Amino acid sequence: MVKLRLKRCGRKQRAVYRIVAIDGRSRREGKDLCKMGFYDPRKSQTYLNIPAILYFLEKGAQPTGTLFDIFKRAGVFYEFRKKFN
Repeated sequence: MVKLRLKRCGRKQRAVYRIVAIDGRSRREGKDLCKMGFYDPRKSQTYLNIPAILYFLEKGAQPTGTLFDIFKRAGVFYEFRKKFN
């Protein structure tokens, strides 16, 4: 099963996360299928590639809890529902 998950990048004590689609059985820093944006919790900065995220959600990918909250704030699920209605 494909998961949408945060992949840690950056320096020690200065974490920045990439938003990636990855096989659910692989580890956090494993090989990703697609990079779909980034999240910087220190600056509260987010970049999302909405078409790529919607593509993987259509195919049945499951976002993790943190990504679910990020997507909800960004209105990704509104776009997802609008696409099917």
